[in-house]
Amino acid sequence: MAATVKMMILFTVLCFLLVGKLEVYSRGWIAFAEGQKIDCPSACNYRCSKASRHKICIRACNTCCQRCNCVPPGTSGNKDVCPCYANMTTHGGKKKCP
Repeated sequence: MAATVKMMILFTVLCFLLVGKLEVYSRGWIAFAEGQKIDCPSACNYRCSKASRHKICIRACNTCCQRCNCVPPGTSGNKDVCPCYANMTTHGGKKKCP
């Protein structure tokens, strides 16, 4: 009986973790997949929420979002989801999008 309760608790915790991960990975990508215009300010706010240079990150992200209509999910990485966003560069040849 105790083992069954422990397994149910473990299963419930794992479900909550999975739902949390799916929420993070769906931000910005759903609208891109459906061909709709995404809400760039809120997508970039989330994308840049942990950036050390928040204002610069927001400015660059909004520019990239408006041009590509896509912001990768999460606060960093995952750029393979949005190739346009990942490949955009500055005049100096550096990656533009955070």
